Amino acid sequence: MTIELPLIAVVGLVGYFGIRLFRPPTWLIVVLLLGGFLLADTFLAPAIEGGTRTGTQIVNDTND
Repeated sequence: MTIELPLIAVVGLVGYFGIRLFRPPTWLIVVLLLGGFLLADTFLAPAIEGGTRTGTQIVNDTND
C-alpha cells in the first residue's frame, strides 16, 4: 500500500508540531525562514541543492 502526501503537507506538519512542542521564539522562526529564502537566491544555492539531493539519495538508498 502506497501513500502519497505532498511535500508541503509533510513540511507543514513537521513545522506545526515542532513549534508546538519546542516553543522556539518567534524571532528565530522569522530569521530562519527569511534566511533560507534569501540564501536560495545566492551562489550557494547549487551547493545546497546538490547536498540535499545527495542526502536524499543516501537516505532512500538510490543511485540515480
